[in-house]
Amino acid sequence: MANSLKSAQLLIDRRLPAAMRGDGHACYDLGVAYSTGTDGADYDLIEAHKWFNLAAVAGNTAAQAARAEIADDMSAREIAAAQRAARAILATNQRRAA
Repeated sequence: MANSLKSAQLLIDRRLPAAMRGDGHACYDLGVAYSTGTDGADYDLIEAHKWFNLAAVAGNTAAQAARAEIADDMSAREIAAAQRAARAILATNQRRAA
């Protein structure tokens, strides 16, 4: 059991740096993990929406559909929180690029 938890956390740890740099596939993977509570991630629709939103911005069309699907289970306040978090990451990436 401990090994499977450690392996799952490794997936999150491996995908997070790429996602923070704007990799659409990594963002999508994190969105899936948070929307299902798998791969070392807690079930968290705000985090999932954030990562699906970032993946969608990077051109991942599957993320657009996934984001819309989970938004049906979220309040307007939760969606707004997820959007703020996504914008913060985008702003950080823009500052790094400048």
